[in-house]
Amino acid sequence: MVFPLFLSIADVAMTKPMAVQKSSEADRVLLLMNSQSPASQEIGADYIQKRGIKNKLVVAVADSAVTAQNETIAYKEFSEKIEAPLRAYLKTHPKIDFIVLTKGLPIRITGAPGLGLSNVQPSMDSFMAALDYDKSPGAIKISLNDSGFTGTAYANRFWDAKTRFSHAQYGGYLVTRLDGYTVDDAKRLTTFALNAEASKPSGKILLDSCPSFGYAEVAKMPVPIFNGVPDPKNGAKDLNELSYNAYNGDMLKAAELLAPRNVPYILEKTDTFVQGNGLMGYCSWGSNDSHFDPANYKKLRFADGGIAETAVSTSARTFLPTTGGQSLIADLISQRVTGVKGYCDEPLLQAVASPTILFDRYTRGWNLAESFYAASRFVGWEDIVIGDPLCRPYK
Repeated sequence: MVFPLFLSIADVAMTKPMAVQKSSEADRVLLLMNSQSPASQEIGADYIQKRGIKNKLVVAVADSAVTAQNETIAYKEFSEKIEAPLRAYLKTHPKIDFIVLTKGLPIRITGAPGLGLSNVQPSMDSFMAALDYDKSPGAIKISLNDSGFTGTAYANRFWDAKTRFSHAQYGGYLVTRLDGYTVDDAKRLTTFALNAEASKPSGKILLDSCPSFGYAEVAKMPVPIFNGVPDPKNGAKDLNELSYNAYNGDMLKAAELLAPRNVPYILEKTDTFVQGNGLMGYCSWGSNDSHFDPANYKKLRFADGGIAETAVSTSARTFLPTTGGQSLIADLISQRVTGVKGYCDEPLLQAVASPTILFDRYTRGWNLAESFYAASRFVGWEDIVIGDPLCRPYK
């Protein structure tokens, strides 16, 4: 399904002091930096200092923090300069579960062999998340075809998981990125994560549905990847597609789940595209909402640890200032979000994270990366997850 286009540009918010904390899970993280990017090096050094990261890999490619052209890398160059050294590092470090990318590294690959939009163009992040899926007997490759958009992805083996992630159990990796319009925006993502872990969450989760799209039956939410049980040997035969009312229904299911657990939330079912302050969670249609208000989008503000998802096709098409097009998650980063998911190219609606799974896992104490990936149906696709993967404010 093709989404309409619109733009919102956010103002930059003030930050609070950080309480530095070292995580015992830091050894599960591999940090990837670009030697050709001063932005990447500064953000990477900041993350190492704040989280006590020991595992790092430095590659050399064109600096994507400089021009939008450098945000895309040809597969041949990616394979030689990023994938090969990454695989070599992972081979000798089997306990790595999370890979953290930095601003200055490309966001998409072109010419990829059989993955992504048009079977050639996935996000670099999601391509890495699917590393070695082709060697797993349980991995299922699927073909996507909707409204003229076609492509190939893998069904995410961690989708709707009931146990927390490890590479050993699920395969692949949970890949996140420290990025934003500026170096300071990217560095604050870790600051907010650490601040959130030092205090009890108190903000609300805002679920802003669009009533003109209708509401699917809540009991059937979230819609699974497949209709029935797929055959791994023959691939997916009956892939579910998402209607607009299903995503609205997923928001209703999220509210239904949060209510008895006394997690504060706001379920918006009017035509108003609302703003919110001090949010621990946010879900909306972004610029695809029939009554999108760019001014209110720019007024959204988040508490430390707040995460967000918007059903917007190209919300992560760039992390550089731009004009025109759909609403950008880079705006939400500048507005103090701690984690957010977006898409570098058309993902189709079924790729957007399920709000039910996302906020269920996050508020039950799963970390940021686990929560976004458990809620996401595909890997090797167009997804980009922003934030410190270890962020875990609900303990």
